[in-house]
Parts: sequence; structure tokens; C-alpha cells
Amino acid sequence: MDNTFGPSDNIYISEPQIPIRAKANPFAINCSHPADARLQELISASLSENTKRAYMGDLTHFRDAGGELPASPEGVALYLSAFAGELAVSTLTRRVATLGKVHKANDWPNPCQTELVKSVMRGIQRTHGRNQHQAKPLCREDLFMVLDAMGLTRRDIRDRALLLTGFAGGFRRSELVGLNWADLSEVREGMVIALRRSKTDQTGVGRKVGVPLGRTRHCPVRALLAWRDVSGDIGQAVFRPVDWQDRTQVTRLSGEAVPIILRKRMAAAGLDPTGFSGHSLRAGFATSAAKAGVASYKIKQQTGHKSDAMLGRYIRDGELFEGNAAGVLL
Repeated sequence: MDNTFGPSDNIYISEPQIPIRAKANPFAINCSHPADARLQELISASLSENTKRAYMGDLTHFRDAGGELPASPEGVALYLSAFAGELAVSTLTRRVATLGKVHKANDWPNPCQTELVKSVMRGIQRTHGRNQHQAKPLCREDLFMVLDAMGLTRRDIRDRALLLTGFAGGFRRSELVGLNWADLSEVREGMVIALRRSKTDQTGVGRKVGVPLGRTRHCPVRALLAWRDVSGDIGQAVFRPVDWQDRTQVTRLSGEAVPIILRKRMAAAGLDPTGFSGHSLRAGFATSAAKAGVASYKIKQQTGHKSDAMLGRYIRDGELFEGNAAGVLL
């Protein structure tokens, strides 16, 4: 059986009215109307590039494994059982979601909504499920230890601003490295940072985050201004690489650099960096704020979490020892 996507494999992924060719360009429409190019541009923009790649990767893997579209409940169930234990439960869950979206968009009977497929997924989750990996939070006290161990080189000044801004804003690493100087506005209370786009804001509505002047020796606003002064502001990106001669480069710092910098700075301060990632600043802010008794809606206002459920794990971790019953007894 030829399981590759052929030129005639028109599969709807984004909108049920627009056929999408899955071989050369999975988001190309097959029409000749003069407005088609603009229509295709808008349809393609409805999904991020990462989402498009994930969809096509899921479909390709399903087809390479012998799956056919439209799929039967038995076909999907056999596919899931074949890769149970080999692929992560989260990966298989996403594959089911992708297949369901494709079938729904093409007006095909959705095999993923049948009790057979649902039962197989429940069995996989019970058999192979594991606790979701969470980055360790870098909480306030440890962050201060890391900052106290830094020097006064240009790289030190950049890293101090990077860590403090990431923590104070509750930013994801992609949001942090995506900042431009034009996104920062000084106000009397501190700094207003405009996020133009984020993981949960694919339409680019944007939001503003207030970073107040700090009351301690580690103020994120002063750290940012110090970095601006020494960086030379030679490009639009706020955070940029610093070479071995302590010179600021024009290019933007990559998202992958954030966890590398974080772990390196933790090790220099004598802390074990194992389990910490670029998400640790965001998690550390939420956990530290919960420990300090900050209301969950105010934490969400800063981090941009959409629901209490997503934020809840940090708040629960931060309150583990708050009024702990064992602490009263022992």
C-alpha cells in the first residue's frame, strides 16, 4: 500500500469548505478564483506554523503506519495499541485530536468519538500514563542567590536583566526573547511591557504587563535600564548575545539560550540546576506569589494564564506548607 500523500489527497484541515493538498503544501487551495490567493493567505494564517507542522506530522505517521483516511474506529484503535508504550500518552492524545479534526472538517464519520477508541485511550492512560513533567520553579529566595553571585560584566548585566524580567513578568521564554525595546515603556510606577503575541494569543491581540519598581536590591526595572545603557541599543531586540569579548551582538537571543543561561547561573551560585528549564522563571513567579498570599486572579493577570486549572498546580505547590496540619502537631 502506498501510504504517502499524493497530489489527489485533498484533506480539509483548517476549514471544511476549502480542500487542502497534503503533499506539496498542506494548506494550498485548489481553485482558480482571483480571490483564492488572499483566501488561502487568511486560512493559512489561522494556524501557527508549529500547529501546521504538528498536524502534518501526525497524519504522516498515521499513514506510514498503514492507516487510511477516512479511518475506521478499528483502524484508529489498532494504531493506538501498536504504539502504546512506545509513544508518550500526550503524543497519542494529540494524534487522536488531529485525526478527529481532519474527519470533522471533511464531514467524515469521526472514529475518535466512538466508544472503542475512547476505551483504548483510557486503557493507554491507565497503563502507560505518568505524571506530567513540570519544570522546577526558581523561587524568589533562590533567584536572589543566583543574582547575588553575578558580577558586573556586560554578560552579567544582561543575564541579571533577563532573569529578573522573566521572573517579574511571569514570561514564557519565547515571550522573553521576543521582546523589542519598542515594547517597553517607562512609567512612574515602573515599566509597562507590551506582549505582541504569545502561545495563548495566536491572533495577536496582545496584552500589557506591568513590572513595578522593586523594593529590594534586585529591581527588574533598574536591571533592564542598566542593560539598555551598556548594550548600546544596536538592534530592536532587547536580549541579544554577548560574545567572548563582552560585545553585544545584533541578533536576537534564542529561546533555547534561556534555560542554558539559567542553569549556568544556578551552578555558579552553588545551586543544583537539575530539573530547571526556561519555564522555571514563570513557575517560580507563580509559586512565590502564591506563597506570599497574592490572589490567583492577580497572578493570572501577570502570567496570562487563561484558567485557574492551569495556574492551580503552582498555587497548590506554593501552599503546601501554608497552615500545614503536621506543622501544628510536630
